[in-house]
Amino acid sequence: MNTTPTPYSSLPLKEMDSVTSICRPGHHTASASLDMDSPALSLLTDFQQVRAFTVSHESSVDDALQTMKQNSIHMLLVINGDGEFTGVISARILFGGSAITRAMQERGIDRTDVTVDMIKLPREEMHAIDYERIQRATLGDLVQTLKTSGDRHVLVTDHDENGGLRIRGVISAREVSNALGVDLDHPPEAHSFSAIRSVVLGHDL
Repeated sequence: MNTTPTPYSSLPLKEMDSVTSICRPGHHTASASLDMDSPALSLLTDFQQVRAFTVSHESSVDDALQTMKQNSIHMLLVINGDGEFTGVISARILFGGSAITRAMQERGIDRTDVTVDMIKLPREEMHAIDYERIQRATLGDLVQTLKTSGDRHVLVTDHDENGGLRIRGVISAREVSNALGVDLDHPPEAHSFSAIRSVVLGHDL
């Protein structure tokens, strides 16, 4: 049979009889090959590529936990009634229990009445790194940044079409720790924003 010449080649196909695992967003199948010199983008959960899971600030803590379990995630972005980002709620906070107990005692309420807004990590207490900086950084830079800050999650920001800042993604200390086999679960060395930025930018602000 005559075929029309083409500059393209047929790609080799493999049998599927032994393939049983499905890759999921936020999980890295090649983590064993990552090292401190690997690109920081390797462990960025990029919200342009995967869905950002959110929860209303009015949701109960049990609803938030159920959402995490259903989607196999460990963090939710908290939004207010106007759809604005106000903080994060993590499985670490929910399972820790102390924040929930404190909210119950301070307000004299039952656990079922504790909302995400009462125990979230507020936006004002979080830190962010510019996406452009992440593009040039290594995982070693991230490890040093997380060790310096003590943060469990660091947001990554870029600019929208109007020039305003937006959350582009998030970096999880848990994922960095698991991928590289380093211990990031320790008391922070510093909490100031300038200390964190000095690690990433290479100088003090």
